[in-house]
Amino acid sequence: MRRVSGNMEKLKLNNMPIRYKLIIHFLLISILPAIGLGFLIGWTVDRIVEEQSNENTMQLIRKVNTAIESDVENLQKITYLISFDPGVQNFLKNGAGTVQSGPAAGNGESAEYNIRKFLQGFTTLSSEVAGIMLVNREGAFISNEMYARSGTQLTEESWYKQAAENKGIFLIVGHPYGRAVRSHADYKESEVVSAVRAIVNPETQVVQGVVLVDLKLRVIAETARDVTLGKTGYLTVVDNNGELIYAPQHPLLRKIPAGLFTEPSGITSETVDGRRLQLIYRTSPFTGWTTMGVFPMDESAYGVREITFNVVTFVFVVCMLGMTASFYLAYSISRPIGQLASFMSKAQSGDLTIRYWGNRSDEIGLLGRSFNTMLAQIGRLLSLTELQARQKREAELRSLQAHIKPHFLYNTLDTIHWMARSKGAEDIAEVVQSLSKLFRLGLSKGSDIIPLADELEHIHSYLKIQHVRYSSKLTYSIEVEPQLQELYVLKLLLQPMVENAIYHGIKERRGPGHLTIQVTERENTLYLTVSDDGAGIPADRLRELKQRLEAVGTREQEPAEPETPVQSAAGSGYGILNVQARIRLTYGAPYGLEIESEPDKGTVVTVRHPVVRENIPVKNVGRGG
Repeated sequence: MRRVSGNMEKLKLNNMPIRYKLIIHFLLISILPAIGLGFLIGWTVDRIVEEQSNENTMQLIRKVNTAIESDVENLQKITYLISFDPGVQNFLKNGAGTVQSGPAAGNGESAEYNIRKFLQGFTTLSSEVAGIMLVNREGAFISNEMYARSGTQLTEESWYKQAAENKGIFLIVGHPYGRAVRSHADYKESEVVSAVRAIVNPETQVVQGVVLVDLKLRVIAETARDVTLGKTGYLTVVDNNGELIYAPQHPLLRKIPAGLFTEPSGITSETVDGRRLQLIYRTSPFTGWTTMGVFPMDESAYGVREITFNVVTFVFVVCMLGMTASFYLAYSISRPIGQLASFMSKAQSGDLTIRYWGNRSDEIGLLGRSFNTMLAQIGRLLSLTELQARQKREAELRSLQAHIKPHFLYNTLDTIHWMARSKGAEDIAEVVQSLSKLFRLGLSKGSDIIPLADELEHIHSYLKIQHVRYSSKLTYSIEVEPQLQELYVLKLLLQPMVENAIYHGIKERRGPGHLTIQVTERENTLYLTVSDDGAGIPADRLRELKQRLEAVGTREQEPAEPETPVQSAAGSGYGILNVQARIRLTYGAPYGLEIESEPDKGTVVTVRHPVVRENIPVKNVGRGG
């Protein structure tokens, strides 16, 4: 019962308008803590200010330690990611000559370049990283930012040996004083902190190499220098050997006495030049570094009075400003959210012309611009769908318009055929019979999808007519596996390509020419290839033809008119564009025409067509993506 009651209260809170939620939130996190803090400090300031000051300092130290640990942990993760990369492992085992890593392998890029690019990704994404060096057990190295001095054996460096001794455990070695590695950015040794990790073979436990990573000291400095303790106090960071990792320009304590840190955290004091300094420190168990707050003890008493005054003033100001800020911030945040919700509601009701107007750069502005982009994309998709439907209707209409009234033509051709035979003109009879088959198969009883055997018979009749016309100028061959003839294709696919090959290829060459038609099946796709050894297509006209074919079925296409004349030596007129449009609009962009040609060597036109084993009406055929 109590759980049900708690859920009901939570539900009511969720139903509350966001403006009221924000007002309550701002009041809770600003005014109420400020009032409570003022009363508590006014009552106990004389007794516990010093304790609170120390505790606050310790909290600051914890936050600095957490920030430093986060940066160092990031370095540790980088070393792990580098060690797991297959290209890096191959480099450590075999050297740079045999590395193949990532999708770039095999595309002409060297193995060393791939690893450099891989390492550069970390330095680009992590601004705190000054440089990364990868060293194998032979002393060969790869790095974008660092290099070794000539004649130096990196495996003899102290940092390499320390990493090898740790057997794969991440190690911070501090400032790289005296090492033989230099940086292209010319970082001073005091400006970076080095960390290493050995990469060990998991089976043999043999060290294959070492990853060296330099951390910019400014990352630690930016974390620590913004913290001030009193008027002259500061934070400093010391490594486990007592060496200063970070200190301000004029530190009160220049050298850390030996044995000063006896516990992981604590408070102690030290006298320097007759001045008593209070030291508050905490050692990070992860990095082994100690963050220490240093400030003069004589500032404490003055600080008590100053804190009391400041707190009272602060509480008063916060109470006055908190109320105003709470209402203003709640209004400024909730108002654009409400506007955006209203726009979305209108778009949901069908008004796709609505737009979000505003120049905000925050998350609300990002949502508004994304909302506008989404509506614009929906509009473009609707326009594209409408355009494709219109193009398909136009292509079907033009295809129907291209058909000749069949019955009268059939009767006339049959009459001419028998008259030629009765008079012994067998060659004329054969041409008339082929022409009759050509038109009879071209109509295909109104069907848009016909067996491949009928399409090949149609093109065979066409070639017989052309062979009679050009005699020894034209020879041809048709190559197709018998089982493929049972498949179905869109009708009138090959005739425009064969016509172009004859009129603009073989006819334009010197001497006889040969035309080949091949039909093959690969990976559930039917390939119909028309190749000739004719005059070919000039490079500029071939490029223009490819662009026009690729534009078919897209928004960039300018629909061709039926009477458009042939516009290039390749015959890039209505016929070949119509074939491309019919395939694209029926089966989608993956299918269509490909053209390759070289001047004086010939042209190859390939039609990619899906494998269709049943006579499915075109309007029901699923389109490919």
